[in-house]
Amino acid sequence: MTATVVWSDRLLGYDLGDHPLDPVRVELTMRLARELGVLDRPAVELVAPEPATEDELLRVHRRDYLEAVRAAPDDPFFRGYGLNTPDNPVFDHMHEASALICGASLAAARAVWSGRARRAANISGGLHHAMPARAAGFCVYDDPAVAIADLLAQGAERIAYLDIDVHHGDGVQEIFYDDPRVLTVSLHEGPMTLFPGTGFAEETGGPGAEGSAVNVPLPPGTGDAGWLRAFHAVVPAVVRAFRPQLIVLQAGADSHRLDPLANLRLTVDGQRAAQLAVRDLADELCEGRLVATGGGGYALVEVVPRTWTHLLAMVTGEPLDPSTPLPASWREYAAKRLPGRDVPVSLTDGGDVTFTPWQPGGEHALDRAVMAARKAVFPLHGLDPHDPRD
Repeated sequence: MTATVVWSDRLLGYDLGDHPLDPVRVELTMRLARELGVLDRPAVELVAPEPATEDELLRVHRRDYLEAVRAAPDDPFFRGYGLNTPDNPVFDHMHEASALICGASLAAARAVWSGRARRAANISGGLHHAMPARAAGFCVYDDPAVAIADLLAQGAERIAYLDIDVHHGDGVQEIFYDDPRVLTVSLHEGPMTLFPGTGFAEETGGPGAEGSAVNVPLPPGTGDAGWLRAFHAVVPAVVRAFRPQLIVLQAGADSHRLDPLANLRLTVDGQRAAQLAVRDLADELCEGRLVATGGGGYALVEVVPRTWTHLLAMVTGEPLDPSTPLPASWREYAAKRLPGRDVPVSLTDGGDVTFTPWQPGGEHALDRAVMAARKAVFPLHGLDPHDPRD
């Protein structure tokens, strides 16, 4: 199996300053993956990205927005388009850094669609909140949407986008809400308790694309067993019904119990299990074609490097043993980069990823959320929301 990992140190230039989205999390991930030999596996291709062109960005974003992104860093009083806010501060070379993130996701998607690679990853990507003419949620340009739009332009007819970030994948959903060629599936903390306040089960796609949006909003406090029960109760059935040619995975790490910005309770082990479940769907339904991006994740040393090293291992070959100890050299480097933080010692949290399969009639808030999602979208795919075999 050939796998492509898109990487360059230039991707660390997407730097919002003193901000939760610190590029050190990506730096530490790539260093850990290297030290564990993940990037040196046979048939792993490391590719340096080029920035997305204006035409490629314009498939998703408005021209006036691109002009605003270019202009904002030169005007300290710039307002509008969601820019120059606490969430989305402007920074030098903002357009260039954001276009490079998009270019990296384009390179990953093209490697898989062309057949050069079976799987590919851009862990610096996953900026899923950006809208056609508005920055949002730390995201300037929407790289997953830019990559999906490029695949459609190349003739793809059915792309499934699976978003396991703790926040709803609202930008990607909005951009393709009326397009039946793109299935967007998002599991996230419910919109009543977390940004961006969207992702209700009733959001199922626009006219002519009914059923193309699938949302599973989860109650705060959901851990590994509940998250995995919800995933397996909804996602495989709708993705199988859709029959994608390729899967795009947004693998945000902020569903972890240590993440400071959200309220789910997953472990690294649960996140690893989720990644492997998506891989299995790609292997079953589209000959393994899978494009993975990063996303959110704000426990910069405690969680993100381990979760995304597991992601890179899945993309490049066999999963890593969760009990694998972290190299002493990496731990020392991480402690110097982020003094005072608790540096983990192995790839596991000791999480239990067994779960009880969903059955109709459960009174737990999680089971009610699953039933709401199934009732909203299953009939649109010819599935029975009350039949656990679907």
